[in-house]
Amino acid sequence: MASLKEMRNRIGSVKATQKITKAMQMVAAAKLKRAQEQAESARPYARRMAAVIANLAAGVAGPNAPRLLAGTGSDHKHLIVVATADKGLAGGFNTGVIRAARERIASLLAEGKDVRIVAVGRKARDLLRRQYGDRFVESFELSAHKTLSLAAAQPIADVVLREFEEGRADVVTLFYSRFKSVISQVPTAKRLIPAEVEAGGPVTDLNGAVYSYEPSEEAILETLLPRNIAVQILSALYENQAGFYGAQMQAMDNATRNAGDMIKSLTLQYNRSRQAQITKELIEIISGAEAL
Repeated sequence: MASLKEMRNRIGSVKATQKITKAMQMVAAAKLKRAQEQAESARPYARRMAAVIANLAAGVAGPNAPRLLAGTGSDHKHLIVVATADKGLAGGFNTGVIRAARERIASLLAEGKDVRIVAVGRKARDLLRRQYGDRFVESFELSAHKTLSLAAAQPIADVVLREFEEGRADVVTLFYSRFKSVISQVPTAKRLIPAEVEAGGPVTDLNGAVYSYEPSEEAILETLLPRNIAVQILSALYENQAGFYGAQMQAMDNATRNAGDMIKSLTLQYNRSRQAQITKELIEIISGAEAL
Protein backbone atom coordinates (compact mmCIF):
# COMPACT_ATOMS: atom_id res chain seq x y z
CA MET A 1 0.00 0.00 0.00
CA ALA A 2 1.28 3.48 -0.87
CA SER A 3 2.50 5.69 1.95
CA LEU A 4 0.74 8.94 2.87
CA LYS A 5 3.56 10.95 1.32
CA GLU A 6 3.27 9.07 -1.98
CA MET A 7 -0.48 9.61 -2.00
CA ARG A 8 -0.04 13.36 -1.31
CA ASN A 9 2.44 13.58 -4.17
CA ARG A 10 0.06 11.76 -6.48
CA ILE A 11 -2.83 14.06 -5.57
CA GLY A 12 -0.59 17.06 -6.21
CA SER A 13 0.44 15.63 -9.59
CA VAL A 14 -3.18 15.08 -10.65
CA LYS A 15 -4.10 18.61 -9.57
CA ALA A 16 -1.25 20.02 -11.67
CA THR A 17 -2.44 17.97 -14.65
CA GLN A 18 -5.98 19.23 -14.10
CA LYS A 19 -4.76 22.83 -14.26
CA ILE A 20 -3.03 22.10 -17.57
CA THR A 21 -6.07 20.43 -19.14
CA LYS A 22 -8.31 23.25 -17.93
CA ALA A 23 -5.98 25.84 -19.47
CA MET A 24 -5.85 23.89 -22.76
CA GLN A 25 -9.63 23.70 -22.80
CA MET A 26 -9.92 27.47 -22.40
CA VAL A 27 -7.32 28.12 -25.11
CA ALA A 28 -9.09 25.73 -27.52
CA ALA A 29 -12.44 27.41 -26.78
CA ALA A 30 -10.94 30.83 -27.50
CA LYS A 31 -9.42 29.67 -30.80
CA LEU A 32 -12.51 27.70 -31.83
CA LYS A 33 -14.66 30.78 -32.39
CA ARG A 34 -12.30 32.29 -34.95
CA ALA A 35 -11.64 28.92 -36.61
CA GLN A 36 -15.37 28.24 -36.88
CA GLU A 37 -15.95 31.66 -38.45
CA GLN A 38 -13.20 30.98 -41.01
CA ALA A 39 -14.65 27.56 -41.88
CA GLU A 40 -18.18 28.91 -42.26
CA SER A 41 -16.96 31.88 -44.30
CA ALA A 42 -15.03 29.64 -46.70
CA ARG A 43 -17.98 27.37 -47.42
CA PRO A 44 -20.05 29.81 -49.59
CA TYR A 45 -16.99 30.70 -51.67
CA ALA A 46 -16.10 27.04 -52.25
CA ARG A 47 -19.73 26.21 -53.08
CA ARG A 48 -19.99 29.16 -55.47
CA MET A 49 -16.76 28.17 -57.16
CA ALA A 50 -18.15 24.66 -57.64
CA ALA A 51 -21.41 26.10 -59.01
CA VAL A 52 -19.56 28.25 -61.56
CA ILE A 53 -17.54 25.24 -62.69
CA ALA A 54 -20.72 23.16 -62.98
CA ASN A 55 -22.33 25.91 -65.07
CA LEU A 56 -19.33 26.10 -67.40
CA ALA A 57 -18.96 22.32 -67.57
CA ALA A 58 -22.53 22.01 -68.85
CA GLY A 59 -21.42 23.60 -72.12
CA VAL A 60 -18.20 21.62 -72.46
CA ALA A 61 -18.02 18.03 -73.57
CA GLY A 62 -15.98 15.66 -75.66
CA PRO A 63 -12.33 16.11 -76.56
CA ASN A 64 -12.41 19.86 -75.82
CA ALA A 65 -13.09 19.31 -72.11
CA PRO A 66 -10.11 20.19 -69.84
CA ARG A 67 -8.27 17.16 -68.42
CA LEU A 68 -8.83 18.34 -64.84
CA LEU A 69 -12.56 18.07 -65.52
CA ALA A 70 -12.71 15.01 -67.76
CA GLY A 71 -9.83 13.08 -66.20
CA THR A 72 -7.42 10.83 -68.02
CA GLY A 73 -9.97 8.16 -68.87
CA SER A 74 -8.37 5.77 -66.38
CA ASP A 75 -8.60 5.22 -62.64
CA HIS A 76 -5.56 3.02 -62.09
CA LYS A 77 -3.32 5.62 -60.41
CA HIS A 78 -4.72 7.21 -57.26
CA LEU A 79 -3.29 10.08 -55.24
CA ILE A 80 -4.66 10.25 -51.69
CA VAL A 81 -4.28 13.57 -49.85
CA VAL A 82 -4.78 13.09 -46.11
CA ALA A 83 -5.21 16.24 -44.00
CA THR A 84 -5.01 16.12 -40.19
CA ALA A 85 -3.70 18.42 -37.47
CA ASP A 86 -0.07 18.82 -36.45
CA LYS A 87 -0.92 18.22 -32.78
CA GLY A 88 -2.76 15.60 -30.75
CA LEU A 89 -4.68 15.67 -27.45
CA ALA A 90 -7.93 15.98 -29.42
CA GLY A 91 -9.63 12.67 -28.78
CA GLY A 92 -10.30 10.68 -31.94
CA PHE A 93 -10.11 13.66 -34.31
CA ASN A 94 -6.94 12.65 -36.14
CA THR A 95 -7.52 8.89 -35.97
CA GLY A 96 -10.97 9.27 -37.55
CA VAL A 97 -9.51 10.81 -40.72
CA ILE A 98 -6.61 8.33 -40.76
CA ARG A 99 -8.99 5.39 -40.39
CA ALA A 100 -11.12 6.55 -43.34
CA ALA A 101 -8.01 7.07 -45.48
CA ARG A 102 -6.56 3.67 -44.55
CA GLU A 103 -9.81 1.94 -45.47
CA ARG A 104 -9.81 3.62 -48.90
CA ILE A 105 -6.12 2.87 -49.48
CA ALA A 106 -6.54 -0.79 -48.46
CA SER A 107 -9.57 -1.11 -50.77
CA LEU A 108 -7.69 0.39 -53.73
CA LEU A 109 -4.64 -1.79 -53.16
CA ALA A 110 -6.87 -4.88 -52.96
CA GLU A 111 -8.20 -3.92 -56.42
CA GLY A 112 -4.66 -3.72 -57.77
CA LYS A 113 -4.56 0.08 -58.04
CA ASP A 114 -1.40 2.16 -57.76
CA VAL A 115 -1.73 4.41 -54.69
CA ARG A 116 0.45 7.37 -53.69
CA ILE A 117 0.01 9.55 -50.61
CA VAL A 118 0.41 13.24 -49.73
CA ALA A 119 0.30 13.83 -45.96
CA VAL A 120 -0.86 17.22 -44.70
CA GLY A 121 -0.23 17.61 -40.98
CA ARG A 122 2.32 15.98 -38.71
CA LYS A 123 -0.13 13.37 -37.40
CA ALA A 124 -1.03 12.19 -40.91
CA ARG A 125 2.66 11.85 -41.71
CA ASP A 126 3.54 9.96 -38.53
CA LEU A 127 0.54 7.62 -38.50
CA LEU A 128 0.65 6.69 -42.20
CA ARG A 129 4.41 6.48 -42.64
CA ARG A 130 4.64 3.31 -40.53
CA GLN A 131 2.45 1.39 -42.94
CA TYR A 132 2.72 3.25 -46.25
CA GLY A 133 6.02 5.11 -46.02
CA ASP A 134 7.18 3.80 -49.41
CA ARG A 135 4.12 5.38 -51.07
CA PHE A 136 4.68 8.91 -49.78
CA VAL A 137 5.02 11.69 -52.35
CA GLU A 138 5.43 14.60 -49.96
CA SER A 139 4.35 15.78 -46.51
CA PHE A 140 3.46 19.23 -45.18
CA GLU A 141 3.39 20.68 -41.66
CA LEU A 142 0.78 23.37 -41.11
CA SER A 143 2.54 24.77 -38.05
CA ALA A 144 5.03 26.37 -40.47
CA HIS A 145 2.30 28.93 -41.23
CA LYS A 146 1.23 31.38 -38.54
CA THR A 147 -2.26 31.58 -40.02
CA LEU A 148 -4.08 29.44 -42.55
CA SER A 149 -4.36 31.17 -45.90
CA LEU A 150 -4.02 30.42 -49.58
CA ALA A 151 -0.25 30.46 -49.03
CA ALA A 152 -0.65 27.26 -46.97
CA ALA A 153 -2.94 25.53 -49.48
CA GLN A 154 -1.16 26.50 -52.71
CA PRO A 155 1.98 24.31 -52.23
CA ILE A 156 -0.30 21.30 -51.64
CA ALA A 157 -2.31 22.13 -54.76
CA ASP A 158 0.93 22.51 -56.73
CA VAL A 159 2.01 18.97 -55.76
CA VAL A 160 -1.40 17.60 -56.73
CA LEU A 161 -1.30 19.33 -60.12
CA ARG A 162 2.30 18.22 -60.73
CA GLU A 163 1.48 14.59 -60.03
CA PHE A 164 -1.54 14.75 -62.35
CA GLU A 165 0.19 16.60 -65.19
CA GLU A 166 3.20 14.27 -65.10
CA GLY A 167 0.94 11.21 -65.39
CA ARG A 168 1.45 9.80 -61.90
CA ALA A 169 -2.18 10.29 -60.83
CA ASP A 170 -5.49 9.65 -62.57
CA VAL A 171 -7.75 10.30 -59.56
CA VAL A 172 -7.02 12.60 -56.62
CA THR A 173 -9.04 12.31 -53.40
CA LEU A 174 -8.79 14.57 -50.37
CA PHE A 175 -9.54 13.22 -46.88
CA TYR A 176 -10.29 15.70 -44.11
CA SER A 177 -12.64 16.22 -41.17
CA ARG A 178 -15.70 18.35 -41.88
CA PHE A 179 -16.74 20.54 -38.96
CA LYS A 180 -20.37 19.87 -38.08
CA SER A 181 -20.52 21.07 -34.47
CA VAL A 182 -18.31 21.34 -31.40
CA ILE A 183 -19.04 17.71 -30.55
CA SER A 184 -19.24 16.34 -34.08
CA GLN A 185 -16.56 16.22 -36.78
CA VAL A 186 -17.22 14.03 -39.80
CA PRO A 187 -14.33 12.35 -41.71
CA THR A 188 -14.98 13.25 -45.35
CA ALA A 189 -13.58 12.21 -48.72
CA LYS A 190 -13.73 14.75 -51.57
CA ARG A 191 -12.59 14.04 -55.13
CA LEU A 192 -10.43 16.82 -56.50
CA ILE A 193 -9.52 15.31 -59.88
CA PRO A 194 -11.54 14.73 -62.01
CA ALA A 195 -13.42 17.73 -60.63
CA GLU A 196 -16.78 16.83 -59.14
CA VAL A 197 -19.63 18.57 -60.94
CA GLU A 198 -22.68 18.92 -58.72
CA ALA A 199 -25.90 17.89 -60.37
CA GLY A 200 -29.40 18.99 -59.45
CA GLY A 201 -28.40 22.49 -58.37
CA PRO A 202 -30.76 25.48 -58.62
CA VAL A 203 -31.43 26.59 -62.18
CA THR A 204 -31.31 30.33 -62.89
CA ASP A 205 -34.15 31.73 -65.01
CA LEU A 206 -32.42 33.72 -67.79
CA ASN A 207 -35.74 34.99 -69.25
CA GLY A 208 -34.66 33.88 -72.69
CA ALA A 209 -31.18 35.41 -72.48
CA VAL A 210 -28.15 33.50 -73.72
CA TYR A 211 -24.76 33.71 -72.11
CA SER A 212 -21.80 34.23 -74.40
CA TYR A 213 -18.42 33.57 -72.82
CA GLU A 214 -15.31 35.45 -73.84
CA PRO A 215 -12.94 33.68 -73.80
CA SER A 216 -14.57 30.30 -74.33
CA GLU A 217 -15.82 27.97 -71.58
CA GLU A 218 -12.80 25.74 -72.16
CA ALA A 219 -10.35 28.62 -71.68
CA ILE A 220 -12.09 29.80 -68.51
CA LEU A 221 -12.10 26.29 -67.08
CA GLU A 222 -8.39 25.86 -67.85
CA THR A 223 -7.73 28.81 -65.53
CA LEU A 224 -10.48 28.15 -62.99
CA LEU A 225 -9.96 24.43 -62.34
CA PRO A 226 -6.39 24.68 -60.95
CA ARG A 227 -7.50 27.54 -58.71
CA ASN A 228 -10.49 25.49 -57.59
CA ILE A 229 -8.16 22.76 -56.28
CA ALA A 230 -6.36 25.27 -54.04
CA VAL A 231 -9.71 26.70 -52.88
CA GLN A 232 -11.11 23.28 -52.02
CA ILE A 233 -7.92 22.35 -50.12
CA LEU A 234 -7.99 25.63 -48.19
CA SER A 235 -11.65 25.12 -47.32
CA ALA A 236 -10.82 21.61 -46.05
CA LEU A 237 -7.95 23.00 -43.94
CA TYR A 238 -10.32 25.52 -42.37
CA GLU A 239 -12.80 22.72 -41.63
CA ASN A 240 -9.97 20.66 -40.10
CA GLN A 241 -8.82 23.54 -37.92
CA ALA A 242 -12.29 24.20 -36.52
CA GLY A 243 -12.86 20.49 -35.97
CA PHE A 244 -9.53 20.12 -34.19
CA TYR A 245 -10.22 22.90 -31.70
CA GLY A 246 -13.74 21.58 -31.10
CA ALA A 247 -12.43 18.06 -30.50
CA GLN A 248 -9.59 19.33 -28.30
CA MET A 249 -11.95 21.44 -26.22
CA GLN A 250 -14.20 18.44 -25.65
CA ALA A 251 -11.26 16.11 -24.92
CA MET A 252 -9.70 18.54 -22.42
CA ASP A 253 -13.08 19.06 -20.74
CA ASN A 254 -13.40 15.29 -20.30
CA ALA A 255 -9.82 15.10 -19.02
CA THR A 256 -10.49 17.89 -16.51
CA ARG A 257 -13.60 16.12 -15.24
CA ASN A 258 -11.77 12.79 -14.98
CA ALA A 259 -8.95 14.48 -13.07
CA GLY A 260 -11.50 15.93 -10.66
CA ASP A 261 -13.02 12.48 -10.09
CA MET A 262 -9.55 11.01 -9.54
CA ILE A 263 -8.66 13.74 -7.04
CA LYS A 264 -11.83 13.01 -5.07
CA SER A 265 -11.12 9.29 -5.05
CA LEU A 266 -7.46 9.74 -4.05
CA THR A 267 -8.38 12.29 -1.36
CA LEU A 268 -10.91 9.90 0.11
CA GLN A 269 -8.36 7.08 0.06
CA TYR A 270 -5.75 9.38 1.62
CA ASN A 271 -8.10 10.47 4.40
CA ARG A 272 -9.03 6.87 5.18
CA SER A 273 -5.38 5.81 5.31
CA ARG A 274 -4.49 8.81 7.46
CA GLN A 275 -7.38 8.11 9.84
CA ALA A 276 -6.38 4.45 10.05
CA GLN A 277 -2.81 5.44 10.88
CA ILE A 278 -3.96 7.90 13.56
CA THR A 279 -6.25 5.24 15.07
CA LYS A 280 -3.41 2.74 15.10
CA GLU A 281 -1.10 5.21 16.85
CA LEU A 282 -3.78 6.00 19.46
CA ILE A 283 -4.30 2.31 20.13
CA GLU A 284 -0.55 1.84 20.59
CA ILE A 285 -0.37 4.82 22.98
CA ILE A 286 -3.35 3.62 25.03
CA SER A 287 -2.03 0.04 25.11
CA GLY A 288 1.36 1.30 26.28
CA ALA A 289 -0.24 3.45 28.97
CA GLU A 290 -2.34 0.53 30.22
CA ALA A 291 0.74 -1.69 30.36
CA LEU A 292 2.37 0.77 32.73
